[in-house]
Amino acid sequence: MDRVSNLPDEVLSHILSFLTTKEAALTSILAKRWRNLLAFVPSLTIDDSVFLHPEEGKQDREEVKQSFMDFVDRVLALQGNSPLKKFSLKCVTVDDTDRVDGWVSNALARGAVSDLDLKIIIPSDIGEFYKLSPKCFECNTLVSLKIHRGIDISLVAGRILLPLLKTLVLDSVPVCPNEFEILLHALPSLEELLLDCVMWKGMEDVTVSSSSLKTLTMTLDYTLKSLSFDAPSLLHFKYSGYAALDYPVVNMGNLVDAQIDFFLSDSQLKQLREPDNDEDAHRYSKVWKLFHGTRYVGNLSLLPDTLEVLSMCSESLPVFNNLKSLAIRSDKDRGWQAMPALLRNCPQLEAVVIKGLVHRVTGKCGDVCDCIYREDKGLSLKLCPIKVMTIHRFQGTKKEMAMMKHFLDYFPSLKEMRIYAEENNGPTRLGNHEVCKRVLEMFQLYNKLSSCNVKVKLMVGDVFCR
Repeated sequence: MDRVSNLPDEVLSHILSFLTTKEAALTSILAKRWRNLLAFVPSLTIDDSVFLHPEEGKQDREEVKQSFMDFVDRVLALQGNSPLKKFSLKCVTVDDTDRVDGWVSNALARGAVSDLDLKIIIPSDIGEFYKLSPKCFECNTLVSLKIHRGIDISLVAGRILLPLLKTLVLDSVPVCPNEFEILLHALPSLEELLLDCVMWKGMEDVTVSSSSLKTLTMTLDYTLKSLSFDAPSLLHFKYSGYAALDYPVVNMGNLVDAQIDFFLSDSQLKQLREPDNDEDAHRYSKVWKLFHGTRYVGNLSLLPDTLEVLSMCSESLPVFNNLKSLAIRSDKDRGWQAMPALLRNCPQLEAVVIKGLVHRVTGKCGDVCDCIYREDKGLSLKLCPIKVMTIHRFQGTKKEMAMMKHFLDYFPSLKEMRIYAEENNGPTRLGNHEVCKRVLEMFQLYNKLSSCNVKVKLMVGDVFCR
């Protein structure tokens, strides 16, 4: 018995909404019962790569492209004015912009679309962009708007009316900074903003300003002249890319967590490490402003290049009075010069997560590690109140074992250390269980010789050892 076909039309249409439009259309051949269900599907996902099979070279054949466009026309005609909640159009081979305009207008005209996802690339030798209709910014029902590469946004010609919009994604699209500010100020309900490799026009002075914004994710693939953030309600902040030359305004007083991942090219890294390099010192001298504006954050995650950049302004770092958890990702080619100042400026820190203990040894590693002998060894650690330390990618090398012993000796409040052994064998060629055995022996010896008793938890992958 075909029990699925006996379900109500509303349930079947809901099931079909999880398929691509092509897959949903193919169900019409199953039986007479399924023939017209596509007319009531509340979600359309149209992707020309699914139809044109570019892996077989069919996207260049005019009859295949025409067949795709005719299919979209038929689907929209079949649906008529039925409510459409989500419309996703990914079209990279069709050069008939009038047809594409008609598809987008058809979806918006239904008066119910809450989720609009567009990626439209016009085949062109001169890099022409698809001009997005102003109607996309005049919709009372939109909750989520995602605009991907190939589309040019022009806000001057149209009035912005998106009262319910909560999520905005701009992915690799050209945007004028002034028009971008106008857009954000016209979105009273905006909560989530993703700016992925946006091509900023003009003087490249960019400001992200929103009183309602709660989550911001930003990726920069080139250096901006200045970058400001005025987001007093922001809770979650993720920044990756090149550091801007200046951060005039950074207002993020309610941050819960932040991840900052600066990019350094090989040439930039080389210049950064040259002695008495005043030019690059000035280039990163204002990065501290970004951290000063995020100083109230509760959880902070920093990646390897970020530590290198912070070494240029570590003396200007703010005090992170609310920081409870700090995550550091290390790399064998990146230094820890900023770590002493960072730990000294976290008076409430309770947990540290380090993904990889191996780092580049320099004369400025400070007293955080035992790479270089110092008379004031461990001073920064002695002032840090962390209770739990987690170490990932542990391979059991002598250097790593020495680093762990250093942490045990100088973190005064440490109660627990969690160690995740590397799943594949590292340079020591030690098996995972041998690594665990070596760690346990060290902890047992340490607890025997010292007056404290640090609990150790060993993990191999996701398997708990002790």
